[in-house]
This record gives sequence, C-alpha cells and structure tokens, in this order.
Amino acid sequence: MTEFAITNRRDPHLWWRVGAICVSALLLLPIAAIAYLALTPSENIWPHLVATVLPDYLAQTAMLMFGVGALTFVIGTSSAWMITMYGFPGRKVLQWMLLVPLAMPTYIIAYTYVDMFEYAGPFQSALREAAGWTAKSQYWFPDIRSTGGAIFVMSLVLYPYVFITARASFMRQSVGHLEVARTLGRSPAGVFFTVALPLARPAIAVGVSLAMMECLNDIGAVEHFGVRTLTLGIYSTWLGRGNLGGAAQIALVMFIFVIALLWLERFGRKKQSYFSTSSHDYPVRRTRLRGWRRWAASLLCFLPVGFGFALPGGLLLSFALARFGDAATPAFADAVINTLVLASFAAAIAVLIGLFLAYANRIAGNLAVRMAVRMASVGYAIPGTVLGIGILVPLAATDNAVSRFAENTFGFSTGLILSGSIAAITFGYVVRFLAISHGNLETGLQRVTPSLAAAARTLGRTPVGALRDVHLPLIRPALVSAALLVFVDCMKELPATLILRPFNFETLSTMVYTLASLDQLEDSALAALTIVASGIIPVIILSRTMRGKKPRRASGR
Repeated sequence: MTEFAITNRRDPHLWWRVGAICVSALLLLPIAAIAYLALTPSENIWPHLVATVLPDYLAQTAMLMFGVGALTFVIGTSSAWMITMYGFPGRKVLQWMLLVPLAMPTYIIAYTYVDMFEYAGPFQSALREAAGWTAKSQYWFPDIRSTGGAIFVMSLVLYPYVFITARASFMRQSVGHLEVARTLGRSPAGVFFTVALPLARPAIAVGVSLAMMECLNDIGAVEHFGVRTLTLGIYSTWLGRGNLGGAAQIALVMFIFVIALLWLERFGRKKQSYFSTSSHDYPVRRTRLRGWRRWAASLLCFLPVGFGFALPGGLLLSFALARFGDAATPAFADAVINTLVLASFAAAIAVLIGLFLAYANRIAGNLAVRMAVRMASVGYAIPGTVLGIGILVPLAATDNAVSRFAENTFGFSTGLILSGSIAAITFGYVVRFLAISHGNLETGLQRVTPSLAAAARTLGRTPVGALRDVHLPLIRPALVSAALLVFVDCMKELPATLILRPFNFETLSTMVYTLASLDQLEDSALAALTIVASGIIPVIILSRTMRGKKPRRASGR
C-alpha cells in the first residue's frame, strides 16, 4: 500500500493514463471481435464468397463511393466558390441553406425519390398522361432504382461535407494569390482551376472522404435502390444466410476502404498548412455579378437545396399532413420515446467519455495515451453494420457466461442481459459517435489557456478540481454542441440500430425503414419528418460557426 502511494505521488497522473488506455481498449473491443470472428470462422465460406458475391459487392461499392465522391466534389466545390467569391441575389440566405440537406438522412431521401420517380410515381404518371402514353415501352425514363440513381440522390444530401470544407478553405485564401493570377492574364475560370482549386485541394479531400464514409455506412438507401454494396452484403450474409463468420470476413474487406478514406482525410489535414498565413495577405473580396449572371448564380446555388431538401421535404410534409391522424399512433409515440431516451443516454455517455479522454490527453498525454485516444475515435469511420456485429458478439458471449454461472450457482438462467437490451444500442452509439464528442471537447480545451489550470493547481486544486472549477465553465458551449451533435446523429442512425435493437423495439429510424420497405411511405412520413427536423440542429450550429469565421474585409451582397 505504501509502495503504491509513493508511486502515485511520483506520477500524480497515473490513474488518468491508465483510465484513458482502459476506456480506449473497451471502445476498440468491437473491432477486435470482428477480426477474431473473421480469422476463426465456424464455417469458412471465404472461397465461396470470393468466387460468387464478393467481386460484385466490391465493384458496386467502389462505383457508388467514387460516383458520390465525384458528384459531391462538383456540387460542393462549385457552390462554395460562388458563395465565397461572388455577390448575387439571395447569397446571404443560400450560404446557410446549402447546409440544410445535411439534415436529410440518405435513407429518407432515397425513399422519397423512389416514390416520386418510379414508374407508378406521380412524376412518370403525369408524364404519361400529358404525352398520351399508355405503356413503359413508349418512352424512355432513367431507372431511379439503380447505381446511377443512388449516386445522384445520395450526393444531394452528402455534398455539404465538401461545401463546408471547401468554403472554409476559400475564405482563408489570400487575395494576393488570386490578383497575381489575374495580372498574368488568367480568366476567372483560369484563376479557379490554376490557383484557388490547388490551394483548396487538401480541404476538399477531407470533405470528399467524409462524404464517402457516409456512403459506405449506408444500408437503407442502397437496399432501396437495389445496389449490392459490402454493407448490404454483411447484413444479408449474417441475417439472411445465418453465417456470422462470413459476415465478419466481408467486414474485414470493408476495413480496406475505411483505412484508405482515413488516410485520405489525414493526408488532407496534414496538408492544410499549405495555405499562406502571412500577415500581409488579405481575405478575398467578392465580385458583384451583373445582368443574367447574378440570377444564374442564384439558380445554380438553389438547385442543390431544392433537390436535396425542399423537394423531398415538401413531399414528406404533404404526406405527414394528409396522414397525421393515421400516423400519430401509440406506436409512433413509443418510437419517439425510445429514440429520445436512447439518444439522450448515448449523448450523455459520449460527452462524459469524450471529456475524460480529452482531459486525460491534455494533462497526462504521452505516446501511449495519444495513440489510445486516437484509436478510440476511429469508430466514426467504421460502418454501423460492422460495429453492430463487433458489439453484439462479445456482449452475447458475456450474457452466455453470466447465464451459465447463474444457472450452475443459483439454479436459474439470467437470459440476455446486455445483448437483449438497450445497453447494446447505447454502447454502439457511443463507439460510433465518440469522435464527434471528443473532437468538439478537445477543441474547446485547447482554447483554455494553460496558465489558468496551472494557477488552479498552484492554489491546491487537484486535476479533477481544476477541471470542475476552471475548464468546465469555459468549455460549456463545446459541451452543449457536442451533446447536441451526438444526440442528432443517434436519432438518425439506422444500420447499427437495426442490428442491435431488442426484439419488437422500434426507434424513429427503424420505423421509417420498416414502413418504407413495405411501400408505406405515407405512413412513415411523420417519423421521417421528425428525424429531418432534428437534423436542423447541427446545421444551425455549423452555420453559426462558419459565420464566426467570416473574413472581415469581404464585401458584396
């Protein structure tokens, strides 16, 4: 006891280091479980997967990801450039409206677009009636249930990732670089392609990689569009074919995509120092457009908002109003309560763990702690389907061990304590969205002057006391924003919820998925609209953040 006390006095931060490493190890347990299952399957179907479905899964996943990456790059970068560089009617409103499609989950917009544009939908029905056609063979219309349809529709709600990073980069660029290019005779398009775009390339790469991560995580949209991706392959191999080992082997293949995207995102962040930081540089000045160009810019910036939010949101609103009496049932109320309880628990736990890891890394960070904390935040890049498998298996093993012990010792079985309860979903949410909480809180702590904490320690405050009395009051905005962002993402999460939820347990996302899968979009509209409305919260936070970084010398409407 004395020896331990002496050791603890020599290293007052020992418990912070040990705690950070242990918590990080617990959060990495799902990934370790997947690797174990893939390497030790009860039935090795890997040769069968390679010879049959895996090549198709790989091809369609790659096609979808690169298609979404390319289209989000075009939409996000072009709109960010116009908003940053030009003044035109409605620019002030459009600069935050372009973020609004981020509130629309991919699976919800997929359901609405298929309902609108399939053969029996209102658009093609009106087209046939107007043209006098009576059969599909009389005209051509692109198939919305296709890879191309999935790329187009998913890009409409994922482009804001690129818009955010591209616009932030364009706003930081020096007007001197652009003026030099113009002096050398470059046209506005030439300035964009030869100067602005190369300078913004690292930031844009981060946005594109985030959009592709969201694309890789999706299950509801790709299933509705009929695209056979790796995520859907994991789900069908496990639940459809009953082969957990095969699903884990496909999950390992997904890690290749995840690692590539993480490398792209990390590469982009490292290269962001490429931008000039000279005190003699000035922010860019907006050019006021004249004539038809001003209205063309307004239209081009409104199109992503119209197709990505206004059109599907309007359809959902009309359905919700028309079927409100039928949709506002006790089952809907139960789904709302379940969603709020789950999201609240997960957000609270994620904020507490994120704060602990960020503070431990700040006061006791060595190489081991930094590596552990960084690895613990990798869950956001892992698709929810993969995490679901990695979480359910160790929890089920724990339940079985506890049940055997209780039966042998006390003569009764405890059943499924963890894997059959909301604890499994809560743990999944925390693992998946800890990166959001930790990132916000780490940024907040970095803004606290170290001398304040040092002064508190000089006055006899322990690390916990310094955190309570000094840091927490100063990082309250970061705590609130972290909790809100995690809360909203938990409400929208579908893949992990589908796998980890208890029997006969519905959340808003699973209710939308179930009803839409039965072609009952009208009945799911109220639940979908509730999710979309909650998604407006992070959009407001993002828009305020971007306004706070607005260059002071910018001009134009």
